[in-house]
Amino acid sequence: MGCRARCTLQWRLRVQYQMEMMRSLRHVNIDHLHVGWYQSTYYGSFVSRALLDSQFSYQHAIEESVVLIYDPIKTAQGSLSLKAYRLTPKLMEICKEKDFTPEGLKKASVGFENMFEEVPIVIKNSHLINVLMWELEDKSTVSDKHELLNLSSSNHLEKSLQLLMDRVDDLNQDIVKYNTYSRNLSKQQQQKHQYLQRRQQENAQRQSRGEPPLPEEDISKLFKPPQPPPRMDTLLIAGQINNYCQNVKEFTSQNLGKLFMAEALQGHN
Repeated sequence: MGCRARCTLQWRLRVQYQMEMMRSLRHVNIDHLHVGWYQSTYYGSFVSRALLDSQFSYQHAIEESVVLIYDPIKTAQGSLSLKAYRLTPKLMEICKEKDFTPEGLKKASVGFENMFEEVPIVIKNSHLINVLMWELEDKSTVSDKHELLNLSSSNHLEKSLQLLMDRVDDLNQDIVKYNTYSRNLSKQQQQKHQYLQRRQQENAQRQSRGEPPLPEEDISKLFKPPQPPPRMDTLLIAGQINNYCQNVKEFTSQNLGKLFMAEALQGHN
């Protein structure tokens, strides 16, 4: 079975599972309206082509669709990481037309900073859940309550920086590909210009000798322009780099706050 056939089979199985789950929820009188999907991620690594294609399919079918991004590692450190995103209208138009060329993205004014729009999330618990959380907090030990004041950064910051470096390397490779395309295009333009000049000189000489000019030729067939590299992957890499930077900024700001607070406590003692 080929890769494309396997992906198609997995997609059909996923859709079938969703339909069966919504049918089961409807049988027990639970809200079963389909408004999107969710994806778990580690260290904020969720900006990818697979997410873009899936969200476009959902949002194209249901305009109000959103994707929930949940980070269990960040949540385990005491900060709930649950965010909702949608594709911006500009990116939706680009995906519909499938025009990912540099000219198409530039015309639509689409950059990595305006590909996704975040939807605010409000979590509401029932009174019974609130009572349960109060009981769990009363039963927790002193060490658990002071875990948030831990000054060690563990391997979270190191892993985030390593992922950031990997994506920067990928971006650098895409830049090299685009620079190669630009050089080849400039070289071809020079060759085309030289060809037209030689042809004009030949026609001028033939005209001076009373001969008919050379027949017109299709320049586009003689000089086929090089294929530009797709820029959507580069935008996704840039968006992921921006996400890593935001995570590192948030993580370091929290640690700096803990360090300043610990220094103040030590000075007070």
